[in-house]
Amino acid sequence: MIRLTKLNNSFFVINCELIETIESTPDTVITLNNGKKYVVAESVDEVVERVIEYKKRIFANKYNDLTSEE
Repeated sequence: MIRLTKLNNSFFVINCELIETIESTPDTVITLNNGKKYVVAESVDEVVERVIEYKKRIFANKYNDLTSEE
């Protein structure tokens, strides 16, 4: 899950595993795999970076769990 900002400056959290596309039109539009769209204040690069950081945390935790079992 990543935290993003709507254009009215309110925050929401989205499941980044469901993101299908991220476009700049010029607003950043996130389309989920169910077709639902969200317009956010963050740039495409910022959203991508948040997804990468989320995945790093998730995979680091899984790796740590695996290595601690040995």
